Amino acid sequence: MKILWTDGSANPNPGPGGFAVIEEVMGGSGKPVALGSEARSTNIRMEGKAMIAAISYAGEEGCEIHSDSEFWINVLTKWADGWKARGWRKSKGEIQNLEIVQELYELYHKYPVKLVWVRGHVGTALNEMADEWANKARKGVTLEG
Repeated sequence: MKILWTDGSANPNPGPGGFAVIEEVMGGSGKPVALGSEARSTNIRMEGKAMIAAISYAGEEGCEIHSDSEFWINVLTKWADGWKARGWRKSKGEIQNLEIVQELYELYHKYPVKLVWVRGHVGTALNEMADEWANKARKGVTLEG
């Protein structure tokens, strides 16, 4: 099972956005394995896109995702089953970023995924690395160069 760290960034929020997926490798270091960006986005969108990229990257092998996005962890573990049962609606209206919610929900139920919440911006090395690469992606950096 791959151990992956995800983060998303938008600055300003909303504004240009980026996300990163870092794979934990031997010795506790990490390497970026997926980056992405949107010209106009939000932190929430980018965090969700990072999780989609992480699960897609791991595929059938499965993954343990470390994320500082309590929102997306709650979507997957607490809220989405009810939203789906109500025809993809919240009890009080429509769901923002529904296309991300639905894609992430499908992947989460297709592959083995363990979600681990981590506190952001407290010096956890791979969380900080994911943040750094998400900001690079927001500025146009890609894995190809």
